[in-house]
Amino acid sequence: MKVNILMATYNGQDFVGEQIESIQNQSFQDWTLLIRDDGSSDRTRDIIQAYAQKDSRIRLINPDSLQNLGVINSFYHLVKYETADVYFFSDQDDIWLPEKLEKTLAAAASKDPSRPLLVYTDLKVVDKELNTLHESMIKTQSHHANTSLLQELTENTVTGGTMMINRELADKWTVTQDILMHDWYLALLASAFGELVYLDFPTELYRQHEANVLGARTWSKRVKNWLQPHKLVSKYWSLISQSQKQAKHLLSLDLSSENKELVEAFVTIMDQSLAQRFKSLRTYGFAKNRTFHTLVFRTLIITKFGYRRT
Repeated sequence: MKVNILMATYNGQDFVGEQIESIQNQSFQDWTLLIRDDGSSDRTRDIIQAYAQKDSRIRLINPDSLQNLGVINSFYHLVKYETADVYFFSDQDDIWLPEKLEKTLAAAASKDPSRPLLVYTDLKVVDKELNTLHESMIKTQSHHANTSLLQELTENTVTGGTMMINRELADKWTVTQDILMHDWYLALLASAFGELVYLDFPTELYRQHEANVLGARTWSKRVKNWLQPHKLVSKYWSLISQSQKQAKHLLSLDLSSENKELVEAFVTIMDQSLAQRFKSLRTYGFAKNRTFHTLVFRTLIITKFGYRRT
């Protein structure tokens, strides 16, 4: 079985070495680490090359290119760069726990390899010195982990650095435009056409620091949002609109009739009359993972408060 680990880097000199070493320290050792650097201006590429010179399993795939593609296109390029049986995704600044690969592969082994599959796990949130901030990111931020298409349409609980996909799912990823994040879109594909599997234990330390591209929600971030309610409403609508555009990609694929009906209802809900919006929310159960966020989400859908078509 060919196992590819995909890492996209950008100005990650402070932590990328530790992450590579945590991959080297895995209990499962038969892997290839493909790294694409997205035009770093610091020592990131030099650090990667130093590790690659000592370990033939590690390859910087664009040593002569400084082209900046962004995180989604970087990972898309890595997935399409070389065929494997399974693909793991790695951030540049986290720490993988030693049995991450072994445990995830064991869970995947019981699944039908002919069906698209995404396996993901919980993670511990830590500060830059690796002091634990939260034992469970899922329980702290999302209440529960998503495993269905209905859940993933409105909210993503898959953190890219914990996930593994198989070749069948990789082959279904053909677009990058109008995607919120690669992990969310791949979770949509898995839940729509195959299986989205959650393992209820952490497999990595999710490091929070000032240079995070994305990060865990913190109380300071939440308070800042609530102090600017007009911006918060705008942010909610932006997320709803973008998640609809993302889901719309599924309609060009060979969905089952049930999933097609579900996706169409979600992406067109704002075009419906007030009575139809009520009916769609009741019929399909579109919701968020927490009760309060569901209340806000459904209130906005019903009232169209602050809604601007994009």
